[in-house]
Amino acid sequence: MRVLLVGAGGVGTAITRIAARRPFFEHMAVADYDLGRAEAAVAALGERGDRFGAVRLDASDQAAVRSVLAEHRCDILLNATDPRFVMPLFEAALAQGVDYLDMAMSLSRPHPSRPYEECGVKLGDEQFERAADWEAAGRLALVGMGVEPGLSDVFARYASDELFDEIEEFGIRDGADLTVEGYDFAPSFSIWTTIEECLNPPVVYEEGRGWFTTAPFSEPEVFDFPEGIGPVECVNVEHEEVLLVPRWLKARRVTFKYGLGDEFIGVLRTLHKLGLDRTAPVAVKSDAGEARVSPRDVVAACLPDPAGLGERMHGKTCAGTWVKGSKDGRPREVYLYHVVDNQWSMREYGSQAVVWQTAINPVAALELVAAGTWGGSGVLGPEAMPPRPFLDLLADYGAPWGMREQ
Repeated sequence: MRVLLVGAGGVGTAITRIAARRPFFEHMAVADYDLGRAEAAVAALGERGDRFGAVRLDASDQAAVRSVLAEHRCDILLNATDPRFVMPLFEAALAQGVDYLDMAMSLSRPHPSRPYEECGVKLGDEQFERAADWEAAGRLALVGMGVEPGLSDVFARYASDELFDEIEEFGIRDGADLTVEGYDFAPSFSIWTTIEECLNPPVVYEEGRGWFTTAPFSEPEVFDFPEGIGPVECVNVEHEEVLLVPRWLKARRVTFKYGLGDEFIGVLRTLHKLGLDRTAPVAVKSDAGEARVSPRDVVAACLPDPAGLGERMHGKTCAGTWVKGSKDGRPREVYLYHVVDNQWSMREYGSQAVVWQTAINPVAALELVAAGTWGGSGVLGPEAMPPRPFLDLLADYGAPWGMREQ
């Protein structure tokens, strides 16, 4: 396998550090708009970096992406950029006749008049509209294959296959007890992506009703997370799992709730109130003249890079899927989960916990695709793949998962 990795930020760099320890691929071209960042990711691998090369690439330039795919004779494009670049990379891979894998899907657009009741354009809709073209080309687009979405969807398929006869609800629940020394406010993941998913109308799925939306931060609940993290208040957030799971698995209800905390929610609401969550450029005047910048990009530029917070970060992060239903005529509830301790991920890989937990899953998926264990054609979510090989491979990577009977 020859891979084009687009994006050498926190997650992309963690991908290189995980992949460098695995023998399943021949070459990985690490591409970024900032060539220095791509070169730093490769240089950090030391002796393990002989199968890697750094490339400068504008992810929005489909012709340039195709050129790099051809030059490096790549079989697959792994997208580790933010969701703005999903469609140009997705389309470039199809046009070049290579497979594609991402961790976040094409962006949604709220309903123009009823944003908190009805869906407009849903996450992933633009990609699924192209499913027939991918199938006709005989190529695989494996979408939403990070940790959430990704591992959480694998958990859902595993629960459906092996743990339950009927499922009342799949509930993705994400929580952490992470703290960052020296900062009053320092998100552990991309603030650009966090704003997108937290301030858009959350989507819920119900059998017989389909997909619908609610107000941001709705239906708060306290969820008790394992391995010492403890109770965290979680709220509805827009996320890909709710759009993916019902396409392959049967359940009466699918939800995603994120443990944000009152302070984080307050900051997000303030950004929205001030219009600082907007992506459209605005004119900004200064002594040097006038420039047009996106308010959200300014917010991101003012905050510390999450990838560089590992040394100041303490605690654990947990991603998982809570499932309620019945087995052999008896009620059952389980929580399938994956916990990463930041101290461990920093010591073992030099990557903070949240980006490392995201990064390990696409690498494992690539290995299964390379082996022919996972495959197919069209636009497919993790639910379309057999779950047991993936879960077994996680343990082989030194990242075992857990299950708690509720």
